[in-house]
Amino acid sequence: MIVLKATQDKFLAVLQAVSGIVERRHTVPILANVLIRKTGNALQFTTSDQEIQVRTTAELGGDTGDFATTVGARKLIDILKTLPVEQTVSLESGPSRLVLKGGKSRFTLHTLPAEDFPLVQESAAFGPAFSVPQKALKELLAQVSFAMAVQDIRYYLNGILFVAEGNQLSLVATDGHRLAFTGATLEVEVPKQEVILPRKTVLELQRLLSDADGAIEMQFASNQARFIFGGMEFVTKLVEGKFPDYNRVIPRNYQNQITLGRLPLLASLQRSAIMTSEKFKGVRLNIEPGSLRVSSNNAEQEEAMDELDIDYAGEPVEIGFNVTYLIDVLANMGQEMVRVELQDGNSSVVFTIPGNERFKYVVMPMRI
Repeated sequence: MIVLKATQDKFLAVLQAVSGIVERRHTVPILANVLIRKTGNALQFTTSDQEIQVRTTAELGGDTGDFATTVGARKLIDILKTLPVEQTVSLESGPSRLVLKGGKSRFTLHTLPAEDFPLVQESAAFGPAFSVPQKALKELLAQVSFAMAVQDIRYYLNGILFVAEGNQLSLVATDGHRLAFTGATLEVEVPKQEVILPRKTVLELQRLLSDADGAIEMQFASNQARFIFGGMEFVTKLVEGKFPDYNRVIPRNYQNQITLGRLPLLASLQRSAIMTSEKFKGVRLNIEPGSLRVSSNNAEQEEAMDELDIDYAGEPVEIGFNVTYLIDVLANMGQEMVRVELQDGNSSVVFTIPGNERFKYVVMPMRI
């Protein structure tokens, strides 16, 4: 049976869409495979790592009929990448084998039975569905994902908190040293739901979401989340645990505020970061009426000093930071201006976007 017959670029695009979660080598060998299931003319591609499952359906030609098998996802992608973009390729079934043909090239691939593929058991108790534009969710994730913890012993920090309540969707990420918060307005009212999406899920969603028109539909259960967008269905396990009370972390009513250009501040911090050491990424900010000085030094007695003109008439403040935490937020914002709200040299600082009350980034100071 000819399972599919399509151009290389079409086949490759479908495979790459579902294969981001697939490890090249897996302790369960079949999880390195993609499940290919044909029903009539429709081809369904499914991958899983037992915590995340990604599925998409496409029509890629070939014979009409029913067929199912699994084959190594990464190997198939690697082969397709070596073939010309416009070349027509075909996938033909054989006993425990699939044969990929393209031009005068022919590849025989080992398969494993479709019935052995461990599909994720989907929850029967998903909450009400709600949707936001794909582009909007992509922007929201970009605004907070850099603040997620990486392999923290406090496992509930290794992801993003989603809070849906009424017509508001809020996203929060923190690693214990900094916290990013953002949100959007929903078109429908939903009962309060709080879930923590795992780090791997967040990164994969960011890879798959596009800037094109179209919405992403979300549903949450107690132990799973489901996303449907662009012909794809994405199901993931959730992180169990209690996320910190982020409302207590975000300071209110700071007296001192500076509004300045995001890119000049980013460039100044990047220059100063050159003179920090790998182990100690500290920079000192001296804020005085009319000027902001950024300075750093290292164990070799090397120093950097940079100064920006600012519109500020408050009390002088000297405060130290891990420069990476400041660069991260500025590099992930797209706006021209940024507002910095601060109290004194020992209190956390809040970065906000002028005209956007939803976004807040809180970063703790460090002793220098």
